[in-house]
Order: sequence, then structure tokens, then C-alpha cells
Amino acid sequence: MGDLAKIFKAYDIRGVVPGELDEDVAEAVGAAFVEVTGAGSVVIAHDMRASSVPLAAAFARGATGRGADVVDAGLGSTDLLYYASGSLGLPGVMFTASHNPARYNGMKLCRAGAVPVGTGTGLAEVRDRAAELLASCVQATGRTGKITKRDLLAGYAAHLRGLVDLSAIRPLRVVVDAGNGMGGHTVPSVFEGLPLEVTALYFELDGTFPNHEANPIEPDNLRDLQKAVLDQGADLGLAFDGDADRCWVVDERGESVSPSTITALVAARELARHPGATVIHNLITSKAVPEIIAEHGGVPVRTRVGHSFIKAEMARTGAVFGGEHSAHYYFRDFWFADSGMLAALHVLAALGEQDAPLSDVLRPYSRYAASGEINSAVDDVAAALERVRALYAGRDGVSVDELDGLTVSGPGWWFNLRPSNTEPLLRLNAEAADEKPMAAIRDEILAVVRS
Repeated sequence: MGDLAKIFKAYDIRGVVPGELDEDVAEAVGAAFVEVTGAGSVVIAHDMRASSVPLAAAFARGATGRGADVVDAGLGSTDLLYYASGSLGLPGVMFTASHNPARYNGMKLCRAGAVPVGTGTGLAEVRDRAAELLASCVQATGRTGKITKRDLLAGYAAHLRGLVDLSAIRPLRVVVDAGNGMGGHTVPSVFEGLPLEVTALYFELDGTFPNHEANPIEPDNLRDLQKAVLDQGADLGLAFDGDADRCWVVDERGESVSPSTITALVAARELARHPGATVIHNLITSKAVPEIIAEHGGVPVRTRVGHSFIKAEMARTGAVFGGEHSAHYYFRDFWFADSGMLAALHVLAALGEQDAPLSDVLRPYSRYAASGEINSAVDDVAAALERVRALYAGRDGVSVDELDGLTVSGPGWWFNLRPSNTEPLLRLNAEAADEKPMAAIRDEILAVVRS
């Protein structure tokens, strides 16, 4: 097994199985997690990948070998694991590689109450201790913990339905694309009893992803959903990623809805319940998001991209809600954790409370033309960023900040260019008042980055 630094990312653990991540590593991580956190009990859940069950079992061996008890929730989405951690008051670990291809797997770790564990909050210490255990083959001594299986799906579904008022929604026709991921496991329970006629696409749990990648941020992976919405005359479509912590929305016209629009919608709904509250948005969400938060009496707070930053800022400010342009949505009432399913319930409630089509309901929350995220592979990330910085430095009316990558704002437009945490890529998001200036800015930056 190679250097663990390769699979320990900023927010989680992820790698190719078994070349980078195997049962020995998982067992060492289980032991290290207990040692670093001092946990007396840990709750675990796993997705539908073939490697998830043996990796979860190995982690449990490591954890119980260090004296901790393990609550095994079995199959679950990542937000089900957060529910387990929050409701049981236990540290938790989810075994998933989210939207990555089948050969990958990984772990998302949190402390009790779904508090995230990232590089600066314990993940580096877990990595270093796991590496020591692998190198020394230290055997466990003393008490061995016990493993208890527990089905938490019904409790998770009831908890989510209790957070959104769905009592007045009209009957809706919904197409759901689970992408052969964990949405196929959780959607039936969460939607049970609601006035929804559901057309299910790819609900069969299959970690080989035989139909398309379970990554709705890529437009090609929405084609089947968009077609089904039009063919069925549905009111909307929902697409979940592999571990079902992200949800993407398609309107009745088969048009993809920007996560920034969903962020603004949910923010307005939460501010109606909690006047004057703080709402978090990351720096690549649409300019419309902070505008709408302020218009609804809320306090917008801008953060870096990444769930650990969002969750930390939400906890610091007591924010009622937070949204990311990657379709992650965070809720104070859900232990500041993200839940694509909870965001979906908000969209269903907003639509079902009135007779208008979804495109009309969402129109007030979408104001600008956006490029979407565009990735560019580069040999030298720093040099490419410097070329773009030099291009815009000193232009009249232009400001630059470096909270996360390079954000440049001008009259009626802005863009952010930031490096990937895991690959030699630069990610561009650009926005302007309408399509023509947005396209001009976008094309100018890409030409410089890719030169």
C-alpha cells in the first residue's frame, strides 16, 4: 500500500480499490479514528459499491479492536449517516466514493452531531496514526468493542419530513433518477405517504453504474431524466448522486435548474420561518443569491468552496441554511449537515403549494447568465492563475480577491478561477448580466488558461 497522503483528501478519504484503499487500510483507519477522537462508540453506514461492505467490516474490526462499540446502520445515503450521527450523538463514518467511478471507494468521517472531520480538524492526525499502525502492525490489546446492527431508514425519513411542511401540497408527478445509487434506497421511504406520482429511473442499487455516472453536475448524466420529464408530462425531475447527498432539479420543460437558484429559493423559505437569520453561500454561487437573501431580510455570508468551510461557518454564525453551487445544501435543523433529500422536499413544497409550473416558481430566483463550472487541465496551475491575474490587474473598475483561488469582479460581471484539490485542474465559473458579456469573459479567460 502506497503513501496514505494520496487518498486522504481535504475533506474525506478516497482512492482506487484495492490499489490505493484496501481492507488493511480501512482497519488501520478504524483504529486510528478511535484513538484520535477518543470515541467510545461509532456509527457506520455504506453505499451500494461491492467494496463497501468489506471495507466497512474492516473499519469495524479496527474500531472494536481499540475498544469502541460500532453501530452498523447498513445501507444508507451520506445524509442518513449524518442523521445517525446527529440523532445518536455518535461519531460516524460513511463508506462511499460519492459520484466517482466504480473502481473508487472512500470514507467520510464526522464527530458526534455530524461535525465534519477534515484536514485541519483531525483527518491529518487520523492519516498519520493509520500510517504508523500499518507500518508497525501493532495489535489491539484490552477490551474489544461489540458491533450492533440497527436499521435507521424509517427514522431518517420521518425526521426529514418533519423539517418541511408538506401538508398542503397538491398532487405532483415527479421523475427521480437515482443513478443506481443510494437514492434508490432512500427515496421510497422519504416520499411514502406524500401525494406524489413517482416515475423511478435506475433505482436498482448497482455500484458499477450501468446506465450513467451518478454525477448530476455533468449535463450528459441528466439526459435520461430530462427526456422522461417531457415524455411523462411531469411537474419536475430530481437527480441524486451516488451517495444521495446532492440533488439536482429539472423543471417541467426538461430544463436543468442551477443550484444557485435552488439555494435562493430555499434561503427565502427558511428566512420566512426565521426572519433576520444568516444564510451561507460559497463564492461561486450566483450574485443573485446574496441579493435575494438580503431582500428577504437575511444576512448573507460568503465562504470558500467545500463542505468543511460551509459547516464551520454555519456553526460559527448559527446560520439557518447554506448552499453551494455543486448542489450541496446545508441545514441548521439537520445538525448543519448537507442533505440533497431535504432540499428536494423544499422544492416539492414550494411547487406543491401553488398552481404555477416550476419554471414560473423559480423565475424570481434566477437573474444572471452563468457559464457553469468549466474545468481546464493545466501543467502549471500557479502559472496559469498568474497569467489571468496579470491580464486583469489594473483594469478600471476591476477588483480582485483571493479567498479561494482568484475572484475578479467588474462592472456587471465576475468570475472565479480556482484550483482543484485533487487534480491538476483549474475550475472556472463566470457570470454576467446576460449571455453575451458572460461568454466574452469566459472565452477570454479560457484562452489565457489553456494557452
